[in-house]
Amino acid sequence: MRKLRLLTTASLAGILLVNAVLLVGLALRETRAAPRYEDLQLFSRVLSLVQEHYVNEVDERELIEGAIEGLLSKLDPHTSYLSRDLYQEIQRDTKGEFEGLGIEITKGTDYVTVVSPIDGTPAAAAGLRARDQIVAVCPEATEDSCKSTQDMNLLEAVKLMRGPRGTKIMIQVLREGWMTPKPFVIKRDAIKVSSVRQNEIEPGMPYVRISQFQERTSRDLRDALAVARSAGPIRGLVLDLRDNPGGLLEQAVNVADLFLRQGVIVTSEGRSNGSGMQWTAQAEGTEPDYPIVVLVNGGSASASEIVAGALQDHERAIVMGEETFGKGSVQTIIPLEDESGLRLTTALYYLPEGRSIQETRIKPDVVVEQFSEAQVEAIEEAGERKSFGEVDLEGHLASPEGEDPGEAAEGEEDETPLTRAERFTRQLQRDRQLARAVDLLKSWSIFSRLDLGGAGG
Repeated sequence: MRKLRLLTTASLAGILLVNAVLLVGLALRETRAAPRYEDLQLFSRVLSLVQEHYVNEVDERELIEGAIEGLLSKLDPHTSYLSRDLYQEIQRDTKGEFEGLGIEITKGTDYVTVVSPIDGTPAAAAGLRARDQIVAVCPEATEDSCKSTQDMNLLEAVKLMRGPRGTKIMIQVLREGWMTPKPFVIKRDAIKVSSVRQNEIEPGMPYVRISQFQERTSRDLRDALAVARSAGPIRGLVLDLRDNPGGLLEQAVNVADLFLRQGVIVTSEGRSNGSGMQWTAQAEGTEPDYPIVVLVNGGSASASEIVAGALQDHERAIVMGEETFGKGSVQTIIPLEDESGLRLTTALYYLPEGRSIQETRIKPDVVVEQFSEAQVEAIEEAGERKSFGEVDLEGHLASPEGEDPGEAAEGEEDETPLTRAERFTRQLQRDRQLARAVDLLKSWSIFSRLDLGGAGG
């Protein structure tokens, strides 16, 4: 499967998301092999013939860009040409502010496939899921504007999904278990993504989700842990990297470094000088040694795999969930003279134990499959029914603390908005992987207090 990392963004509905990308200028060095001028002459000759004899007048700039895109398509799916617009948008992406639908996509053997929707975006609100296949894009939100993605490259799909924010687009989606595609109409919007979101499992036990690795991610993670620590020492942490498509390599290293005192975090190895690098952990600023459960799934890719793999190799955390995406290459963004750019695969990265995850993925220490759609629906239906208890018995004694909890004023309905804690409790009921991680942390905390050595005799 071709696994190009793309993020659809809304007045530009599609834009490349940096996945373990080194955002640095690459000094252009002389190539070892001398250029084949006869091949360049052939290209120039073809270009001249097209300009002179093609039935319609053509734009030379479009021809050149098309030739560059064709050249790069012969390499790997992560290498691509960035037009001026795309190059500017990729700078905005890393700051967490851009316009688009908010999904990362890849190109399979047939159709464009969703790697993951980004939290809080139109795509996530519309209900798109990882592994959904986008079989057609309808940029005008009408059936007669639909175009199949089967023979479409990712850049073409990206261009079709572009459009001013506030305008609507329709995509035809095929999901596992569906016999036919279903239409999703989504309104393009400006997106501002906060990459770190926090909740409290219980005092001293935070849940932190990182949706992608942006410029402020490691700083925001420190702040989130400081808030959790304000109520007392942290006794355990759930770090959720599910459906995290990656981002800045530097931020992935900083996040892993936050939990490691020493040792290699990640190594990159490439063909050119300077592409081989190694990042190591520093003791200063390291978090205390509390238990950590890292959640991953098939939407966890690139930079998120670096963090999960480094913590796993150093035995600093238990990795739970499902196998990750398996993207182990590093892309360098090279600015070009006309304000466009080149996204070039320059190296492969390797985890502390020397393993590459390119295509092989990260295997969880504890495999937990997520609830199916049918199981979630059953849970929601069960939640609407009250469980049977003392309050349901005829003639039961009322609570000494006042009003019978089973009684309410006739016609009275509780419409109070859910608190943050209540929303998190609901999430636990519908999220098997998160619930298992919480159970593991709580069990860990209980067993650590037991005097197992003093038992028996």
